[in-house]
Amino acid sequence: MLSLLRFGVIVSFLISVTALSFLVLKTFSFGKKPLYAKPRGDAKKGVYYAFGRGMLPWEKESSGKHLPSYFTGMFYHAGVFAALFYLLSLIFSLELSKLFISLLRLLLVLGFVGGLILLFKRILLPHIRKISCPDDFAANIIVDLFLIFAFFHTYFMKVTPIFFLLAIVMFLYIPVGKIRHCFFFFYTRILFGLFYGRRGVLPPKTHKI
Repeated sequence: MLSLLRFGVIVSFLISVTALSFLVLKTFSFGKKPLYAKPRGDAKKGVYYAFGRGMLPWEKESSGKHLPSYFTGMFYHAGVFAALFYLLSLIFSLELSKLFISLLRLLLVLGFVGGLILLFKRILLPHIRKISCPDDFAANIIVDLFLIFAFFHTYFMKVTPIFFLLAIVMFLYIPVGKIRHCFFFFYTRILFGLFYGRRGVLPPKTHKI
């Protein structure tokens, strides 16, 4: 049974990656607009900024004004990547130290709590609820369940079937739901950095008075 579920996790992961790769390749079919202006900066520096200093809250007007939501989202996504790493360690039978497991547990709990906070904000705040769709709720609930069962699994191996089933559901849902933004974040961030780095807009220049 567990062997079959483990195989299912691997297959669903490959299906998800294949579907996401297809979506990326599909964007190339729209063509690429020619860049007529001469470069005024370094595109690589724009990418470095996009993944470095540009991620800090004070570099983003909206995040800087909503720090609690910013850090909640950061913990949420950190928990997701911790859960994915933990899942892969199980699939490939990697040995993890007790200290590392403790760190993963902390990230998983913070991620789960962050997910619940964001879910209840979406439910309770009218202005957010009005712009929400079923996918917003489904994606959040699926990920929250994945996080909490990853946490449970670090203590109770008996939940392995449920954890693997949730992983399969999540991987199959990623390409068709909003969870795919975790993948496209990196792709769009690279394009963002390349374009504005080339234009000399990023990294922003500091003016001395």
